[in-house]
Amino acid sequence: MELDFDKGGGLIPVIVQDWRTREVLMLAYVNQAAWQQTLQTGYAVYYSRSRRKLWKKGESSGNVQIIRDILVDCDRDTLIFMVEQVGGAACHTGHRSCFYTGLSADGRQERELFPPSFDPEQVYSKDKTR
Repeated sequence: MELDFDKGGGLIPVIVQDWRTREVLMLAYVNQAAWQQTLQTGYAVYYSRSRRKLWKKGESSGNVQIIRDILVDCDRDTLIFMVEQVGGAACHTGHRSCFYTGLSADGRQERELFPPSFDPEQVYSKDKTR
């Protein structure tokens, strides 16, 4: 299948969901190289915009994502990875999901929806890769 990498300047957004619960775990991006590595390995590989390099999810923490299914939208420029999240967290902050902060309807009040699964200072000690 041909994906439309041109529309997003070479990147395609990927919504990452738990394959069993459908919980949204994170949002990431793939370029063509990350897409190919994901397909070849069966593990989620993303493109880090901040580090400008490929990043296999869990390479530092051990919290890898095994691809169970992939959905593509009608424009072929957005993906959903349905993953088996190995380990307790998808977020580099130690939370199961990157979406752990709730906001009131007016956007003024924040609340943490659930506590972290691990201490990122211990997991990422020297290198801060995610």
